[in-house]
Formats: sequence, structure tokens, C-alpha cells
Amino acid sequence: MARPDGVLVLVWIGVILGPIVCSLLIRRLLRSRRIFLGWSLAAVVASGWACGVWGFLIEPATLTVRHVTIESAAWRGEPLRIGVISDTHVAAPHTDVKRIRRLVERMNAEHPDVVMLLGDYVGGHAPASARSSAEQAEILQGVEAFRALRSPLGTWGVLGNHDSWYDDAAVAAAMTRGGVRLLDNHAARVERPGGAFWIGGLADMHSRREPPLVSVTLREVTDADPVVLMTHWPDPFVEVPPRVALTLAGHTHCGQVNLPIIGRPVAASPASERWPCGLYDEGGRKLFVTGGVGVSILPVRFRAPPEIVIVTLRAPAA
Repeated sequence: MARPDGVLVLVWIGVILGPIVCSLLIRRLLRSRRIFLGWSLAAVVASGWACGVWGFLIEPATLTVRHVTIESAAWRGEPLRIGVISDTHVAAPHTDVKRIRRLVERMNAEHPDVVMLLGDYVGGHAPASARSSAEQAEILQGVEAFRALRSPLGTWGVLGNHDSWYDDAAVAAAMTRGGVRLLDNHAARVERPGGAFWIGGLADMHSRREPPLVSVTLREVTDADPVVLMTHWPDPFVEVPPRVALTLAGHTHCGQVNLPIIGRPVAASPASERWPCGLYDEGGRKLFVTGGVGVSILPVRFRAPPEIVIVTLRAPAA
């Protein structure tokens, strides 16, 4: 079980004591014949209690396998099944190494052609130097657990901002040990019987080495075969040309909280407000943003369930 934090402790206190305190107040209102006020308060308290339990304790620990089919005019060859995993945030509440191993098993059961990892494997905001040795070991073991992923065309990945804040070199080394090929402003050609394609990966926007460079990455694409581009942030999508068949991004957590009527009150970046979750078509350019697995800032997810994704990328039907 992932370590609790102060917010979760307060949530558990509220879960246990809240109904007791509120029931005493409601009984007092009913005894004083303020019936409407008493039952109204009961309805509000029950709704708030249920939403809090769901958002802080239940939904963040679930896992949805999302299936999406995307047709792109820039894609050629046979359809490609892409397994997408993002924002695992190991060592944050709700996510530990055991959970990563379980989601790897779920991904393997889907039999993707290729797996792409979109960054933020580290939970929390502190650098490695400020963490205990046990927490550092947990984080790196969470990355190395990707070694168990199985797909004919391999596992590819990029880094995210939490990885840069923690220690990008240590995370990159753990990815290598975990059998993940890191693409940091680089592209690689992938051969397959159904038609070759390219995978490009952009550097993290908070990288201490270099920013995400779309043009530099695509310069390594030396033929007309289609390209799938990985980026942790959706923000670089503004620079992606139509030549790219699909851009995959994470970072947003689908807002992490998605309230009825109000919507998503928090955006993780300027582009996260424009492209918070799901599939977007900008004049034929395709972007898919996954909500990822873990949590950040607050240990809550509400109507933004943790997910891994199977994207089937294909050419448009004739």
C-alpha cells in the first residue's frame, strides 16, 4: 500500500468522525422541530461524505483500461495497437511498486503491438537528495518494473517534469534497466511486417539539459514513413506538423477533479486547459491526452479515473 500523507489522514478522520458529529447536530435540529433544515443538512452531509470517500479513497485506487480508435490521414500500413501508460507517480499516495506490477499485467493482457510511456514515473516534488534511501529505492523499482511489459515492438518512453525535479539521470538509468528505450528529442525507426513507422520522443519542458524540440526530433526522420510522437506535456503539440500521424501526451491527469457543471477547476499547464483529456483533432493533426494513473498535489481523483490506454491507430476508411 502506498504511504499515506497528511491529507489522507484528515480524510480518514472525517470519514469516521464526520457522520457522528453531523448526526448529533441533525438530531438536535429535528428535536427542535426544524425539520426542513435538519433533513437538508443530512442530504448535504451525506452527499459530501460520499463524494469525499469516492474521490480520496476509492477512485484513485481503481484502474480503467481505455480503448480508443484513431484514424489519421498521415498513417499508412496496417493498424497499430499502442499501449499507453503515463503519470504513474510511484511513492505518491495510492501508488506503490505492487500497483505498477499489477497494471503491467493488465497491459500485457491487452497484447499491444508496442508500449509507450509518457513520463512522471516519480511521485512528489522533492529532489532525490531530499528523499530517504527507502523512498529512492521504491521509485526506481517502480520504473524498473516496466521490464515485465511484453510487446513485439518493444517499450519506448519519455521523461516528465517530476522525473526532472527528482533526478532525470537516475530515472533514465532505471528506464534502461527496465528495458525501456528513452527518446529525448530523438526519433527511431521501427520495422514491422505491416509497415515501418517512426517513434519520436520529446524532452521534458522542465529538463535541465534542453527543452522539447519538435523540429530537431523530426529531423531524424529520414523517409516518408508515418510518425508517432511522444511528449509528456500536451503543450508542444502547437509545433507539431501534419506530417505526424499521432501525438501522445500525459501530464494533465484529466484535471484530476472533474466536477459536474463546473468542469475541471485546475489545469496543469496552459495547453492542459485547451487539451485536458482525450482525443483532439486540430485541422487533421491528431492529439490524444491520457489521464494517466497516479495523483499529484492532492491524493484525489473525481470523475477522472486512473487509466491505461490501448490506442488503435489506423488510416481512414476508404
